Amino acid sequence: MISFHNVTKKYGLHTVLDEVSFEIQPSELVILNGSSGAGKSTVVAMLIGAEKPNRGTVEVDEMVVNNMDANTLQLYRRRVGVVYQDYKLLPKKTVFENVAFAMEVCEEPQELIHEQVPLVLEKVGLLQYQDQFPQHLSGGERQRLAIARALVHNPRLLIADEPTGNLDKVNAQGILDLFSKLHSEGATVLLTTHDPLVRDILPGRVLTIDGGKVY
Repeated sequence: MISFHNVTKKYGLHTVLDEVSFEIQPSELVILNGSSGAGKSTVVAMLIGAEKPNRGTVEVDEMVVNNMDANTLQLYRRRVGVVYQDYKLLPKKTVFENVAFAMEVCEEPQELIHEQVPLVLEKVGLLQYQDQFPQHLSGGERQRLAIARALVHNPRLLIADEPTGNLDKVNAQGILDLFSKLHSEGATVLLTTHDPLVRDILPGRVLTIDGGKVY
């Protein structure tokens, strides 16, 4: 379960989150809706321990993320899959190598890597492109590759920060269908967006972030 307890986050004199509290239950799909600059990415950054609140606590499965030391945080992040709007792919690595790299940095054995990566690529519909480089993929395919990389550790929690922001309507629909499928398979999904299409298509609960509050 995800819990934000009276979380306040300031950057200088600007308050991004103002005593925010909300919960997300295991295996729930939640859409965090808000305009650009409303604080959606700050929520994501706090969930992965990249930012800490000025006050309050961020908990995942009863662990306080903002109190984790560096080693604990590294282990925790392996259990969380994160998908970004700008993909963050490695341009000089193939589709296969991009996903494999996420396992290599965790010192997973090569036998497991060569077993796991094709399974994940097949799940997102990219197995036939495993020897291609990212620049040869469409925007939708690049986002699927970013999702594959996030899935390779079989995370219990999948976070997607504006995953359809760079996509046309057709590709966005495909990506949202994929998140819906992953949720149906048991993943807890938090997806941030400013796009009404996401709220119309996905069957999840909608939270709105506005004026430093989440409701």
